[in-house]
Amino acid sequence: MSAVSIQAVTKIYPGHGRRDAPVLALDEVAFDIADREFCSIIGHSGCGKTTLLNMLAGFEQPTAGRIRVNGEAVGRPSWSRSMVFQDYALFPWLTVRENVSFGLEMKKVPPAERRAIVARQIRLVGLEGFEDRYPHQLSGGMKQRVSIARALSVDPHVLLMDEPFAALDAQNRALMQQEMGRLLASADSAARKTMVLVTHSIEEAILLSDRIVVLSSRPGRVKEIVTVDLPRPRDEDDPAFIALRRHLRALINEDVSASATAAH
Repeated sequence: MSAVSIQAVTKIYPGHGRRDAPVLALDEVAFDIADREFCSIIGHSGCGKTTLLNMLAGFEQPTAGRIRVNGEAVGRPSWSRSMVFQDYALFPWLTVRENVSFGLEMKKVPPAERRAIVARQIRLVGLEGFEDRYPHQLSGGMKQRVSIARALSVDPHVLLMDEPFAALDAQNRALMQQEMGRLLASADSAARKTMVLVTHSIEEAILLSDRIVVLSSRPGRVKEIVTVDLPRPRDEDDPAFIALRRHLRALINEDVSASATAAH
């Protein structure tokens, strides 16, 4: 059974007032994500990537179709699905340790078990020694590490990531991509999570993914699903990496060219 099953999902946003027509954001999107697979969703701006991720999280509901995680229909947010946001969403009044522990406290995990989980997650993301720092004392990359540790600490079935490195400068973004690649390469198969990443970066998708779902311009439809059959860690100078990047860029640029032609 697939970890995630997206079944003919359509999303229509109603217009506001008489002059605004309804907006068809996603149109019968359908694909499955295997257990412990890393899947990225890419496409032109406005294609519905974040809308789809929000529906996976249970923040929004499809107009039609259904989303299932581990066989259960997604109807609302759940501990089984954790989200990592672009803007970190850390509590500024809590330390690193307290931020990572927050979800565990909400779940009523016993203190001793909670401390062990928090220590393991902080070690996993390379923040040992920073447990008692507050968010304002951390770099952007460190804040995002805390966000990832917090999301993983509640042991979700699926980790959802919405442009998690987009707010970082180029150097920190590259470091975080390398770090995530390291975690994916080093984690044993039993410990790996099913991960879904929304990104505008083709390179990031190739670096991290097992498969990449390419959505068309609005309304978002599945244009192609590409398997990334490259060993980890991945090298952007590898000819196979370059060829895959060229192919994905061409898929996205087709929509841009088609839109420009239609406009004329």
